[in-house]
Amino acid sequence: MRTTLTIDDELLHLAKRLAHERGTTLKKVVEDALRAALFERREESASPFRLVTFGGDGLLEGIDLDRTSELLAAEDRERYGQKS
Repeated sequence: MRTTLTIDDELLHLAKRLAHERGTTLKKVVEDALRAALFERREESASPFRLVTFGGDGLLEGIDLDRTSELLAAEDRERYGQKS
């Protein structure tokens, strides 16, 4: 695809010099730089999520977290000091 870009003179000079040093075209240098910048940004946004957990007092040990009644009972025990 053909497009027109306005590039800072110093940046253009450096890109042309790099193309000459590499024995390639200005187009290739610009494409490679753009790909590198876009790939780097994609990697930054896809950084792994880290879940931080804290040790508890064992309140939920042995409770099936899929059973609402067990969770509510555990909350009641914690809040009101009731024994199960």
